[in-house]
Amino acid sequence: MASFLILALAVWVLAPATQHRYLGRAVLASTSSSAPTTTTTKAPFQPIPVSPVIAPANAGEGQWAPTDTWYPPAPKAPAVMTTTWRPDPSQPSIVAYAVWMRSHTTSLALFPGYQGPGATTLDRGPTQIPSSSQGRLLASFNSGFYEADSAEGFFTHHTLYFPMVNNHATVLSRSDGSVDIVNWTGGASPDASITMARQNLTLLVNDGKPGAGTDIGSNWGLTLHGVPAVWRTALGVDRAGNLIYASAPAQTAASMAQIMIQAGAIRAMQLDINPEWPIYVTYAGPGAQGPSLFIPNPNQVANRFLYSSTKDFFALYEKFAPGAEQPW
Repeated sequence: MASFLILALAVWVLAPATQHRYLGRAVLASTSSSAPTTTTTKAPFQPIPVSPVIAPANAGEGQWAPTDTWYPPAPKAPAVMTTTWRPDPSQPSIVAYAVWMRSHTTSLALFPGYQGPGATTLDRGPTQIPSSSQGRLLASFNSGFYEADSAEGFFTHHTLYFPMVNNHATVLSRSDGSVDIVNWTGGASPDASITMARQNLTLLVNDGKPGAGTDIGSNWGLTLHGVPAVWRTALGVDRAGNLIYASAPAQTAASMAQIMIQAGAIRAMQLDINPEWPIYVTYAGPGAQGPSLFIPNPNQVANRFLYSSTKDFFALYEKFAPGAEQPW
């Protein structure tokens, strides 16, 4: 017996070092496998409810509700959520309408209209949501000013319709799939990392505060009958990189900035103003089924972007595959 033990010990000592390391790993693996393991799943980001500014709050006021319950991620991670609230205690009858869009699961497309953004000899594309892409359509909404009213950059579908302008507010999409709203400093032409860019004036909200000059009404477009407070729309981005659209009647640029801040935007740009233009359309199912106006605007119809549009507009889709182009 003693001889056997001595022989076994000799074999171990003389074994190659690699064998020792292999056995060591096997021993560690068998030891660690008995230890309990836990898996932590991070809950999908949800927008923070808008804090009502008028008490008592109405039922559901400021609470986000999904509109795309038919979209597969919706039960746990809705792509489009809406809410309403009264933003100004001095005008309790005024209601703000806001939409939150999850950027991680959506892609933003920009389509020219047959007149807007302005006169051009370049191909305008379909000027409506192509029927071939309607199966992936989640929402659609208004864009910004005509080029004749404010010279702004406009870039989509590999085409620079109008040159970019430094220090103007810009919503853009990047080739990595992200979206943002920035103060543009990239010169007249977007670089290769930008797949879409649309400008409109200067930042309405910057770093969670009203942008410069929001108290100067003449900086923010010609209003119907020259009154300072009209229907306004805006597009912002929250701290997690998700988009926020909002619209409300009887707003100045300064009050619209406050609405965007209340909705959670850290940067925002003004879009169209005046009663004719505010529109945000949601859909009840794939294939552009059941279009519905989220903003109660009698000047608009729910199927507005399913036929040729006068002005350019945005469309929100299920996330494009890496490298895929927007519908055209």
